[in-house]
Amino acid sequence: MTDIGEIVLEARGLTKRFPGVVANEDVSLTVRSGQIVALLGENGAGKSTLVKMIYGLYTPDEGEILVHGTPVSFSSSRDAIRAGIGMVHQHFQLVPVFTVAENVVLGDEPRRWPFVNMRKAREDVARLAEEYGLQVDVDARVADLPVGAQQRVEILKALYRKAGILIMDEPTAVLTPQETDELLKTMRAFADSGVAVIFITHKLREVLAVADSIEVLRDGKVVGTTVPAETDQAGLAQMMVGRSVLLTVAKNAATPGDVILDVAGLSANNDLGLPAVRDVSLQVRAGEILGIAGVEGNGQRELVEALTGLRPSSSSTMTVAGRSIAGATPHAIHAMGVGHVPEDREKDGLVGPYSIADNMVLNRFDEAEFASRGVRNRAAVDALAVGLVDEFDVRTPSIATTVESLSGGNKQKVVIARELAAKPDLLIASQPTRGVDVGSIEFIHSRIIEARDRGAAVLLVSAELDEVLGLADRVAVMYGGELVAQMASADVDRARIGRLMAGGDAHT
Repeated sequence: MTDIGEIVLEARGLTKRFPGVVANEDVSLTVRSGQIVALLGENGAGKSTLVKMIYGLYTPDEGEILVHGTPVSFSSSRDAIRAGIGMVHQHFQLVPVFTVAENVVLGDEPRRWPFVNMRKAREDVARLAEEYGLQVDVDARVADLPVGAQQRVEILKALYRKAGILIMDEPTAVLTPQETDELLKTMRAFADSGVAVIFITHKLREVLAVADSIEVLRDGKVVGTTVPAETDQAGLAQMMVGRSVLLTVAKNAATPGDVILDVAGLSANNDLGLPAVRDVSLQVRAGEILGIAGVEGNGQRELVEALTGLRPSSSSTMTVAGRSIAGATPHAIHAMGVGHVPEDREKDGLVGPYSIADNMVLNRFDEAEFASRGVRNRAAVDALAVGLVDEFDVRTPSIATTVESLSGGNKQKVVIARELAAKPDLLIASQPTRGVDVGSIEFIHSRIIEARDRGAAVLLVSAELDEVLGLADRVAVMYGGELVAQMASADVDRARIGRLMAGGDAHT
């Protein structure tokens, strides 16, 4: 590892306000050449706003930014790029039909006037990829590349523009474990070559593995600065949340009962009409959690939507507790004892302008307990909501508060509370902790375990491998629309899971 060098970037007292919210307040940050600085914090902590100011996407209301000791004022990301700042976005900004080389040089093409000199572009990109150990075929179409390779293209775009300061926004969110390990090595290689890296993440293990310095943000402010040698995951979690947090949920061994969900030969298409789920067969028993791991985009969303009546599908068998759910509506499937925590709570799980109370009965509004002759029983709805808000620790001033005004963690608690209140025989939980704070993750995990212990069958679908491995009694891996392996949690090998997620080593 090279020595950390001179200060290349300073943010002094940055404040950014939006209507009704202070996103960053008096935030300062110092980054040196050859240093990896991790920005750690929950969703809404202010990480993204901070780096968007550094990258010229937002203008600070107060404070200043200095690059190599010189105050700068960026009106766009192009200004930041000219100053030597690059950014690898969480959601890639690539043209799928273009080649790697075409994507890397797009907007900054070498020219042999008046034409683009693609021969030189290919040579420059290939030389840059070799210099930094970023293995990629410069002539390959981006659409044909796996996610990890596409990310390398994003990194090359920044390096091609001579970025000496590289911002990486949640760079491991869609990578397999092996791709994540490779990326962390690449980040270290960048730092060793003198590049300053700002690494935005919420994954504690990765921060401790690669960062030189850790800045923790909470509620728009820096609440602590530390280094890996002086902290651990529990310490970082406490800084993020402001209290001690259990990072793993204690659970007893499962005692599986009868088969609740039985699926054989399930196939479904994606929104473009192309095959997304291919001949999937699985069973989930009462009192167990089957966790499905996999890189996003391998058919998980379509599988869940097929099982919950939101997407047409075909199958030889699709039953819940012996009753067929093939072709049934979402409401009918819920009435058969299926709870559903959707991947996108805003779109599929909640009605934002409705109150917390009304959201608690969205899928039970026609039950006799809550309505009579088409008239809502307000007292019963409110009584249920008051009890669930208390039981599930939903932080709100009132059950009349609209759901859209809640934090991500509290919105998810409303969804979890509603689905578990009906005591379902089967709980399908898709990305149940996405976008929620560490404290809420702890709470949601404990409630999923409680549902299992009560006798519910749980199908857990998550892009967070640690979540799957921590909760599941059995683990399946989905790749290319197929379940390529299923195994007991005791037999899980993390390295093999990673290979399976990347499409290798498949056998059940």
